[in-house]
Amino acid sequence: MLRGLSIANVLLIRELDLEFESGLNVLTGETGAGKSILLDALGFVLGLHGRAEIASFDARDGEISASFELPGNHPVRELLTERGFAGGDELVLRRKATATGRRSAFVNERRCSSAALREIGASLVEFHGQNDDRGLLNPSNHKKFLDDFAGASDILAICAGAWNDRKAARAELDKAKSMLEDSRSEVEYLEHAVASLKQLNPRHGEEEELDSRRRIMKNSAKIMEYVAKAENSIGESGAEAMIDQARSWLEDASTHSNGKLNEIVSALERAFSELGEAQQGLQEFRASLEFDQYELEAVEERLFDIRAAARKHRVATVDLPDLVQRLESDLDRLKAGETKIDELTRKFSAADENYEAAAARLSKTRRRAAAKLDKAMSKELAPVKLDKAKFSTEIGEGSRGVDGRDRIQFHATTNPGTPPGPINRIASGGELSRFILSLKVCLASGGGEGCMIFDEIDRGVGGATADAIGRRLKSLAENSQVLVVTHSPQVAAFGDFHWRVEKSSGKSESTTRVVGLGKEERVREIARMLAGDEITAEAVAAAKSLLTRA
Repeated sequence: MLRGLSIANVLLIRELDLEFESGLNVLTGETGAGKSILLDALGFVLGLHGRAEIASFDARDGEISASFELPGNHPVRELLTERGFAGGDELVLRRKATATGRRSAFVNERRCSSAALREIGASLVEFHGQNDDRGLLNPSNHKKFLDDFAGASDILAICAGAWNDRKAARAELDKAKSMLEDSRSEVEYLEHAVASLKQLNPRHGEEEELDSRRRIMKNSAKIMEYVAKAENSIGESGAEAMIDQARSWLEDASTHSNGKLNEIVSALERAFSELGEAQQGLQEFRASLEFDQYELEAVEERLFDIRAAARKHRVATVDLPDLVQRLESDLDRLKAGETKIDELTRKFSAADENYEAAAARLSKTRRRAAAKLDKAMSKELAPVKLDKAKFSTEIGEGSRGVDGRDRIQFHATTNPGTPPGPINRIASGGELSRFILSLKVCLASGGGEGCMIFDEIDRGVGGATADAIGRRLKSLAENSQVLVVTHSPQVAAFGDFHWRVEKSSGKSESTTRVVGLGKEERVREIARMLAGDEITAEAVAAAKSLLTRA
């Protein structure tokens, strides 16, 4: 609820402080007194695009501030938290404009952007008039108005949750598909690498064995030479013959030495036996050196293949056998992605079905509410002299989203036989104002509190029609704060609080001020609205009658 409005150095207003109450607040005054300036100033502090010369009093900087009382459940609280503004039960908006055109905005004395101020302002105050483009005349708002009227907050929350689940499932599925697509080249690489390594079939320690074999084979000629010399040295013409001769001599000598040479003879016998084993080993080794050139080439080729594979995969040769297992595991994991795609597809399908069910339920709720709203509007239009007009809520197929899949637009026709169309294109200025009021009255029955401003919504009507408009404004103000700028005495009579906008002109300047009216002053103001400049006794009596009847 708007509690206070302070204006300094704005157009014809030098300094003004107003305090508002809940209920119906009416502002009256002669044409040109400055009522539009007051609304321009309020719109300016709420972030609306106003006059470029908003600060022009004596070329001084202009400043406007508005204070609001916020109930605990007011939606602007969440918006303030999202924007990082500290909040409580009171909110103060302030905006300045210099004479050179520079502007600055503040929320609870913290600087903010014009866009943020406009968003916050839209959550605080509804402006309704012939140029209303942010409220009931904006088709993008019609869905929210109908949902509020239907009391559809619970099903909206369910639909939003289902949409978010669907959105998350879609994102997860798309991510998995993208990863699978990106991994297809990796799968091809892994399949080729695993096949090649399996064909190579490297073994642990194989490189060392091959390298040793290759070295021996490449040096086999020199090795054979040394082996032959060794065989000759220990063979029948070498060490073997000498040890055998020494053993024979000692055996002959042992018969004359009382057995003292027996251990030496035994040692020579062991040496002779060991020498035989050495000869056998040399023979076997010499046999292993017998190979052809093709065998050497095969060993070298195998060794080259193993080392090339290790370089290709950037691992040590000893790690090649383990690499095969690791690559096979990676390949299995990537191929399992196709199975995961199937699982995520089923998950998305389930989330999509759940969303469609919630959206269908929401559509059904909206259609019931639309029929109820259309019926309520048919009753409201006649008293405001729109008895030939018809109102309809058009529900069509829209894009799917967090708030369902419906496209909703308010349509109207003001003349029999003409096709209905968007309300802002069908109704004329005066008709449009009354359509707005009737629609707002019907929508208000769905609940909700706030601050609404109607700018000369009674223009062009009088008598019983103006009285009907006043009664509807009064009804709206029972659960809300309503500010109305009016030239109609019938409407003004329904006000809970009454202000008169006055302009005074001096020799050098003209100024606008706003005066709160007491009971007697209010009678005279309504009498002026009835009779003009000359207030007659009859006008006073009529004013009192209007006030009594209201």
